[in-house]
Amino acid sequence: QVQLVESGGGSVQAGGSLRLSCAASGFTFSSYCMAWGRQAPGKEREGVAAIDRYGKAVYADSVKGRFTISQDNAKNTVYLQMDSLKPEDTAMYYCAAERGTIETTPLVADFGYWGQGTQVTVSS
Repeated sequence: QVQLVESGGGSVQAGGSLRLSCAASGFTFSSYCMAWGRQAPGKEREGVAAIDRYGKAVYADSVKGRFTISQDNAKNTVYLQMDSLKPEDTAMYYCAAERGTIETTPLVADFGYWGQGTQVTVSS
């Protein structure tokens, strides 16, 4: 079955960096669009970034220029490099997967497969 296991979360001061990793298994990685979403307390889950097998990536406006999504097809792993972190980035971050490409998949929040999440806390 599909498994998505996140790692790399933690606590950091504003302006700092973190790199999240998501190890995927149970499906043909190259056939899926991979993404990161996040959910802060009291807020709905939102998409952060997504990438497809062609390397096309999209980002939420709130993270453009600060976050970078990438993937290693040989390792079935997707990454989220987060720089210039802000307190408002504090949330549980989830890895997500949906079969297809950037053009054919729904919004990240509606992706079908999700991991358990990793907490990111940014202090001011």
